[in-house]
Amino acid sequence: MTMTKQPNTGTLCVQAGWTPKNGEARQLPIYQSTTFKYDSSEQMARLFDLAESGYFYSRLQNPTCDSVAAKIATLEGGVAAMLTSSGQAASFFAVFNIAEAGDHIIASNTIYGGTFNLFGVTLKKMGVECTFIDPEWSDEQIQACFRPNTKLLFGETISNPAGHVCDIERFARIAHENGVPLIIDNTFATPAQCRPFEWGADIIVHSTTKYMDGHGAAVGGCVVDSGRFDWEAYAHKFPGLCTPDESYHGLTYTKAFGQAAYIVKATAQLMRDLGCCQSPQNAYLLNLGLESLHLRMNRHAANAQAVADFLAADSRVAWVNYGGLRDNKNYALSQKYLANGGCGVVSFGLKGSREDAVRFMDALRLISIATHVADARSCVLHPASHTHRQLTDEQLSAAGIAPDLIRLSVGIEDADDIIADIRQALDAK
Repeated sequence: MTMTKQPNTGTLCVQAGWTPKNGEARQLPIYQSTTFKYDSSEQMARLFDLAESGYFYSRLQNPTCDSVAAKIATLEGGVAAMLTSSGQAASFFAVFNIAEAGDHIIASNTIYGGTFNLFGVTLKKMGVECTFIDPEWSDEQIQACFRPNTKLLFGETISNPAGHVCDIERFARIAHENGVPLIIDNTFATPAQCRPFEWGADIIVHSTTKYMDGHGAAVGGCVVDSGRFDWEAYAHKFPGLCTPDESYHGLTYTKAFGQAAYIVKATAQLMRDLGCCQSPQNAYLLNLGLESLHLRMNRHAANAQAVADFLAADSRVAWVNYGGLRDNKNYALSQKYLANGGCGVVSFGLKGSREDAVRFMDALRLISIATHVADARSCVLHPASHTHRQLTDEQLSAAGIAPDLIRLSVGIEDADDIIADIRQALDAK
């Protein structure tokens, strides 16, 4: 494409990442191959030394995966990205790329339950300690959690399932005052609704399984780097990036790769040693989803707003949490960071007992009970019983997840039909 300005998001969703040459496939090909051929041993050796770019083994790099990663990096306004096998892998790689045994990280306590467990339990077993903070704490309270060995601050644009909207600009300022990057999980907002780099975030992670894929077809994740954090300015904090890597003949990533250092290290070290690569087939399916992302997110947000308005007006509903509601505590932050609208996830509670919530969900016909969230089809879940059942009641409360919370992922069906199904289920409970 030859254009005088940066294309808009919708154009990038369709066009970015794959630019075929004369006679090449117009649609992104699936390079379904483990390996790639070279004519000389010397060229292969240069690839293994990171002295030359190219493909030699699909665990590390694959043309299909790299094209899709490039599209996501462009959508987010980053310099480089890496696909992973899942969103959990993306969150793990993003953190473990700069934090190791003996280090400390800080994360919002409203993050997705799986990530909460990853940081609070699994990383702890690996020697990385996490302090969870309430995102509504004062600057002084958050500042008090930083230590000399703190390596990052982590949050979610829109938290799953509590729906808290992160004050990205504030979090970025606090992180940078302490010489560490801000990592933001942008899964629920997607770059169609919010681009965290524009608000000061340094690294973005996605569960591409959700809105980016959009059809519940392929599990995947992505890590995107803005290229703007000055690792060398805090070289003592980030030796893995700023000192020689003996497994690559003493290569120093920041000196050899500049702005791409973070993603190159994540690929050359973590993907090399731990795997967790996304398959070319899944990347191909993800790309199909990305081509309609901007259209679907508009519909998700409009439908969710209509559903939230309906629930808020129904006397059988105890409470509704959606950032688009004017009386919602997240409304101001939603207006700031999600000017194009939020996502399709609405959380609410019903008057009555937990059994009433169960009867309501069982009575739904169009909307299905599913572990998944954030795809074309509307689905519903009770997090305390399902996705977050590993958390204690105290941890659920700390994460803003009430025992009666129902997470409704509003799809792109006709809004009137979605509301009609909710109404009949409320009548039946």
